[in-house]
Order: sequence, then structure tokens, then C-alpha cells
Amino acid sequence: MKFLITGGGTGGHIYPALSIANEIKERYKNSDILYVGTKEGLESELVPKEGFKFETIRVEGLPRKLSKESIISSVKLIHGIFDSRKIINKFKPDIIIGTGGYVSGPVVYVGSKKKIPSIIHEQNAFPGITNKILSRYVTKIAVSFHESEKYFKYPGKIVFTGNPIRKSIISVNKEEAFKKLNIDPDIPFILSFGGSGGQKKLNDAMYWVVKKVASHSDVQIMHVTGKRFYSDFAANLKKDGIILKNNIKILPYFFDMPLGLNTASLVITSGGAIAIAELTALGIPSIIIPKSYTAENHQVYNGKAIEKAGAGLLILEKDLTGEKLYESIMKLIKDKNKLYEMSLNSKNIGRTNAASKIVDIVETILK
Repeated sequence: MKFLITGGGTGGHIYPALSIANEIKERYKNSDILYVGTKEGLESELVPKEGFKFETIRVEGLPRKLSKESIISSVKLIHGIFDSRKIINKFKPDIIIGTGGYVSGPVVYVGSKKKIPSIIHEQNAFPGITNKILSRYVTKIAVSFHESEKYFKYPGKIVFTGNPIRKSIISVNKEEAFKKLNIDPDIPFILSFGGSGGQKKLNDAMYWVVKKVASHSDVQIMHVTGKRFYSDFAANLKKDGIILKNNIKILPYFFDMPLGLNTASLVITSGGAIAIAELTALGIPSIIIPKSYTAENHQVYNGKAIEKAGAGLLILEKDLTGEKLYESIMKLIKDKNKLYEMSLNSKNIGRTNAASKIVDIVETILK
């Protein structure tokens, strides 16, 4: 059986695709899997490392406004359709699975015109433009938030699956995780990160929080600045004469995120779909601070879904201050009943079997 998987640009599209690919590999022992992305996208690094065959097409996102760049992008889209047709004719997939990002557009479109069954997976509460366009052509639409369903015009195609997550997230030994990270399980531990690249507004607010609690011993904090912001954060601490004790850690990047998530009492993050999927799979309360510059403002919609479920708080960047964040953190960690209720609500909307459910849909289509 031949499976063509496509999706790229950011980790939010790539990691779900890889989770689905690994589930297919486990279930179909003799499967032939091809991943199609772009040469410039993050997928060109991540996919080959996972051991999957990888081919590229020429395509880039279309600008919102008509300009010289939009003409260039339109030409590349035609190239992308040509490249997709060439790859599909050669590989002859039994099914195509798209996880979003502009790379998936021409691949899924060409496949549909060749009558090849297809599925798209939408990670966010507000669908991306590529998936909204492709929804007309595909066999099934897998969604991660019920809130996204109203934005698709073909309700009969929609299946709620949740967001595929890394298996390493749910297979952590918590006792060992506390020891490895040197975290006291009896003291509240706050993990803060603004996505893989960091988030300046969150860094500014967390700097205020860190200054405020630097002399405390009743709270533990790990804040991940993102590599590009770390030196400024560290320099400001030095300039202000703030000496951190063992209960506060500032890192440019955190490689042991599965351990951190499994030990956190509360997580502060920007609202990326994959981060939210991992938080809810583990039942972790959160404070969501969406980045204001993401496509279609999708992180705001993700955050609203979490707040509506009672699983976390939503603070918009325009309303964010260090003082407000500090007060929100302290109010939550001092109210154990509220934190426990948020944890239950988080767990209630979490999904640990999304990749399996998506491959179930694949099986149904291929029968």
C-alpha cells in the first residue's frame, strides 16, 4: 500500500504528519510512504531524520495583497502543480494525506483531480486558508477542535480526531523526570515557553515575574526564552543585579520538553496547536498568550477554545504586563482546587490517540 503525506513550513504541520506516518508504518508493515515538502521548509530537515522518503516541489505561500511577490508566488504555484503531478504519476499513491501549509495545496489538489482519495488534517481552532480551499476536493476532513468545524462548508466530510502528538510525551516516568530536572514535586513548578523560536512579549512579562520571585523559595520556574532572546534576558538580569537560586532556571532552548510538561503544575505558552495538544493530553492547566502576528490569528482561536473548556486562562499580548501575569500565576498556584479543576477540564478535552483515529479513517477509505 502506498501513502503520500504532505505538509510543511512549520513544526505545527510537520509533527502531526510524522505522527501519522509512524502510525501507518506500525499498522501497515509493508507500507511505502513518501513525504512531499519543500526544499526550504523545516520538513526538509525533520523528515529525512525520521527515515522517510522525501521529495520536494516548488511552491510558496501567496501574499494577502496583490503585488510583485504575488505574481512570483502564482508562477511558483503553477510549478508546484507540475511537480506534484510528476511525483504522483511516478509514485502512484493509494491515498494522500495533507496536514496543512501551502506545500500541501498543489499535492492534494492534483491527487483529487486524479481521483485519488485524500484526507486533510486541521490542527487549529481556526482553519488555515490552504485547508479551507482543499476541503472542497478531499474525501475526509480531520479536525482537532470542534470550534473549527463551522468554518468548513462540507460538514459531511468532517471527523473529529484531535491533534496527533509525540508518543514520548505520554510515556514519561514522572518520578524520574522530577529527579532528572531537579524539580521538587512538593513545590509548584511553572514551565514557560513561547514556542520553539521564543516570544518577545512573553519574555518581557516573564522578566518582571522572575524579578518579583527571585527571592522566593515557594515556587519553581523554568522559562525558555528562545535562542535569539536569551542573551538580552541574561544581560538584563546581570544589569539589575538579580541572582537566581536553584528554583529558577532561564534557558535559551529546552530539549527535554516531554519531561518538563510531565512535571509542570502550570504551563505558560503562546497557543500553538501542537503545544495545546500535548498540554491537554497530559491534563495540564495553562495560561495561553497567543502571538499576535500568526496567520489568521489562529493562536487566539486556540486560546479561546482552551479558556471556553475551563482548561486555562487566555491573555492577549495587547493586555499582557508582567504584573498581570504575576498576579495570574500566583492566584492559580495558591488555589489548588481551581488548578485541579482546570487540570480535569484539560484532560477531558485532550486526545492521546489522534494519529490512530486518523489512520482508522484511512483504513475505512481504502477498504
